[in-house]
Amino acid sequence: MNYTLVLLFLIISIPLSAQEYAYDVSETYPYGRPHPEAPKQLLDYELLIGECNCTSMRRNPDQTWGEPEGMIWRYKYIMNGTAVQDETLKTNGSHSGSIRQFIADSSRWYVHYYSNKGPTTKLSTWKGGKRGDSIVLYNKQKAPNGADGFFRITFSHITKNGFHWLGEWTDTTETITFPTWKIRCRKVKTN
Repeated sequence: MNYTLVLLFLIISIPLSAQEYAYDVSETYPYGRPHPEAPKQLLDYELLIGECNCTSMRRNPDQTWGEPEGMIWRYKYIMNGTAVQDETLKTNGSHSGSIRQFIADSSRWYVHYYSNKGPTTKLSTWKGGKRGDSIVLYNKQKAPNGADGFFRITFSHITKNGFHWLGEWTDTTETITFPTWKIRCRKVKTN
């Protein structure tokens, strides 16, 4: 018998080694781990990795704040520890998520958002990065009066115990802001 053929057969029939994907989600690391060769900015989300219980409040059409709504927000490393994915599970059945990739050539995060309440053939994309101790992301959006601006998302008060999230419209100079959504999260699970 040709031992080369036997060896080749054994190599082909052995599943890919778990070592090849050592930074992916596993029993030991349910939220994955950052790959050491990934851009160092991947650690911008390090304290968010895991699961949080959150309270979400959105502004009503009459401009008052709506009732607080409970939600779960999970973050994990994906693609063998080279990107971050999150998902939200809200009590009203509205669920969403994002794929977060840092592009070194532009020195920015690109966050691609999707939702079960607004399926689309083209995902919206926020761009941004760290600003001090916060993460700030932007997506172009006109105000109801037609003024140019952005929908700005800010992650702040980021600790191992949780974080704050604020969604607001801002003009292009960031001097006028109008908050429309706020979320407060408390960490309940981590690696």
